Amino acid sequence: MKIQNEETLINWGEKLGALLEKGDVLVLSGDLGAGKTTFTKGIARGLGIDQMIKSPTYTIVREYEGRLPLYHLDVYRIDGDPDSIDLDAFLFGEGVAVIEWGELLEQALPEDYLQLTLSHADQGRNLDSYAVGSRSQELLEEWIHDLA
Repeated sequence: MKIQNEETLINWGEKLGALLEKGDVLVLSGDLGAGKTTFTKGIARGLGIDQMIKSPTYTIVREYEGRLPLYHLDVYRIDGDPDSIDLDAFLFGEGVAVIEWGELLEQALPEDYLQLTLSHADQGRNLDSYAVGSRSQELLEEWIHDLA
């Protein structure tokens, strides 16, 4: 899917955030500056969170309160060692987990998650998505329907 500007990226994230339920896990992939944190700002808005969303690059995890708690993780710095943080508390907690660089966790990811990959494109971004598991497939279909 082609995204022309930052506003659209945030709006698409907001539509997805409005659909999220307790236990949903999103894995955000993409190069530095591709828009992972910007997209998360939209997700937070869709969850009714009005705090400023910052990249968790150095803190690993930031938690925000809204309709559901948002656990925003950046696992780039844990070097593929999921045991270095209490990952289960976020994956199986009371809220929604958004994991930047989540593909680095490989085997530690749950059986059901939505993979979103952002990449730079001519004058904007591309967003590719695929679902792993039935809940994420339903979520993806509903979100794409809402974007149409």
